[in-house]
Amino acid sequence: MAHDVTSLKGRLLAYLDMLFVDHGIFRVIYNNLWALPGGLYRASQPSPGQIRKYRRELGIRTIINLRGADDSRRYALEAEACRREGIELVDFWGVMSRSAPYAEVIEKARDLFDRIEYPALIHCKSGADRAGFAAALYRMFRLGEPAADAMRELSWKYGHFRGSKTGILDFFFDEYLAANARSPISFLDWLGSAYSRDALKAAFRPRGLADFFVDRVLHRE
Repeated sequence: MAHDVTSLKGRLLAYLDMLFVDHGIFRVIYNNLWALPGGLYRASQPSPGQIRKYRRELGIRTIINLRGADDSRRYALEAEACRREGIELVDFWGVMSRSAPYAEVIEKARDLFDRIEYPALIHCKSGADRAGFAAALYRMFRLGEPAADAMRELSWKYGHFRGSKTGILDFFFDEYLAANARSPISFLDWLGSAYSRDALKAAFRPRGLADFFVDRVLHRE
């Protein structure tokens, strides 16, 4: 269902949804915005006002929405703000915060980073887990950085906690680094020939306290 965010009532309902249902009131104070080399920025879900600000101050031409398109009022606000500012909104679904990555999604991300216009902003809900994983892939594919350096985008300073279920993203890179240490292999070759999503899921174990904090306190997706 397409929500009307142009009428006074529709816009009010959309802002209430964004601020209180989607916890956007906290992102008004802190949007978890960070710059990467080459014209990519990572952040939490931006509000329409923040989109306007980033277009004006950072020259943002593309926004990659890792939450995907949905029928929420929050999404309707973002889509409308991008249309008004002349920003391409890319709804990229498939990067998950609590499950092993799909190889095909990683390959699609590589292609996406090659075709979009920069400066670009990539975001999830909180800017910590999915945005961090995608930023690590950007560093590897776009900047040519090794995985050990790129995975620093998954850090507590961005609000990512590897002891929770979201630590499966760190574990994914750890498994590649371990395989590469045993017998040198490129990341893409490992992804295509040796990586098993099911095996990774079975081997990963989160730690309870960190998991409680991320899920129950921070209300992460």
